[in-house]
Amino acid sequence: MSNRRRAPSDAPARHASQGHRGIPWRNMLPLWITLAILVFAGAAAYLLLRPPDALPSEVQAAQAYDLYQGGALFLDVRTQQEWDQGHVSRSVLIPLNSLESRLNELPRNQDIVVVCRSGARSREGATLLRRHGFARVTCLTGGIQAWAAAGYPVSR
Repeated sequence: MSNRRRAPSDAPARHASQGHRGIPWRNMLPLWITLAILVFAGAAAYLLLRPPDALPSEVQAAQAYDLYQGGALFLDVRTQQEWDQGHVSRSVLIPLNSLESRLNELPRNQDIVVVCRSGARSREGATLLRRHGFARVTCLTGGIQAWAAAGYPVSR
């Protein structure tokens, strides 16, 4: 066995700019810059490519009434019996259980507000429409109950 010590030139040089695993920080800079550019480009693409007239996922009764006055289609996804008890005037009835098979009856170039009794089925209906490419879809928070409570027109 030799008690010979290594000469300082044999030891690997360690600089202050190296990380704990020996990767120089300066070598990581291009990676971080590239990552920042990709994040920025993705955010910009989302903002530029999303439909300009996309609706929020849900609206309150007052917002829904503004859409109603603007000519939006109101799609009621309740049963015929519930519809007969009262519905938004000028709305279209397609029960939720038959909605997927009747998508061809709905316009793709018009705002659609999905309505049910209290809001649960309308969320499901709006999700189904979005999944099938309808971009201008929202649902009425609180359903026909919130609509009627706000004093908006209900037909019987």
